[in-house]
Amino acid sequence: MSKKLRTEAVDHLFEAILCLESKEECYTFFEDVCTVNELLSLSQRFEVARMLRAQKTYLDIAEKTGASTATISRVNRSLNYGNDGYDMVFARMEPEKEED
Repeated sequence: MSKKLRTEAVDHLFEAILCLESKEECYTFFEDVCTVNELLSLSQRFEVARMLRAQKTYLDIAEKTGASTATISRVNRSLNYGNDGYDMVFARMEPEKEED
């Protein structure tokens, strides 16, 4: 993680996120912290990553998510050359069965 990102303020935000206990609490918190567009952008990137892992084509992903090819490419780069954050989360979510 970039040293510029690793700050006391970011630590406080992550501590707040880690204390959330339900999906409903996440909705409540993130609706206060993020704009609707910020939250939709984050969820779109996550959906793109899920679909890339499922070997979907850029065209299929763009059609289903509305993401640009530039966004899909950035997410793909993170999946292939990032810090494995997506992989860590997807591995933990697998018991819930990822849907297509």
